[in-house]
Amino acid sequence: MRVLIAGAHGKTARHLTRMLVEDGHEVRGLVRKEEQTGDVEADGAEPVLVDLEAEEVEGRLGDAVEGCDAVVFAAGAGPGSGDARKETMDYGGAAKLVEAAERHGARRYLMLSAMGAADPEAGPEAMRPYLRAKARADARLQSSSLDYTVIRPGSLTEDGGTGAIEAAEKLGRRGEIPREDVARTFAAALEDENTFHKTFEILAGETPIREALSGL
Repeated sequence: MRVLIAGAHGKTARHLTRMLVEDGHEVRGLVRKEEQTGDVEADGAEPVLVDLEAEEVEGRLGDAVEGCDAVVFAAGAGPGSGDARKETMDYGGAAKLVEAAERHGARRYLMLSAMGAADPEAGPEAMRPYLRAKARADARLQSSSLDYTVIRPGSLTEDGGTGAIEAAEKLGRRGEIPREDVARTFAAALEDENTFHKTFEILAGETPIREALSGL
């Protein structure tokens, strides 16, 4: 399968790229800075330079999506960014990629969302602009014609992955999860039809990832 990962220089995305390449997939890594392309290549992916926040991005983004079977949105404005960038990247970038996937035949779309996006107003005040943008992005994907999966992890850590998670539409609690296990969840969900058209939360747990996904 040929997979485009938006935000390929991010920590979780880099884990995912290496996993997908190891599994035999062909990966294109979409980044917005020239200096990020070397790391993408080192991870085994083909770097594609596209700024999702640029006004005239439709043609270049279409070229990046063309020929791909699936796309993963793992991009984001990042900590310290203002509310405006959360809107243009966390929502706007995701929405642009949805439209490009629909136009260019990439039927599968996986979204890296966030726990709390189901109810942004219940989150901490400082987090609400981010959660609102993620909620809008999720809704845009859910209303699309694509075979989508929206995955909402808890707080991300740099701990080593265990290969085990807890997954449910609503877990009813907050918690943490290693980035490596988030990436493994995406890799497992990519071709798992049981995750199509589903939105769910994940945290560190004791159930092997594929078993957890099969129980959704």
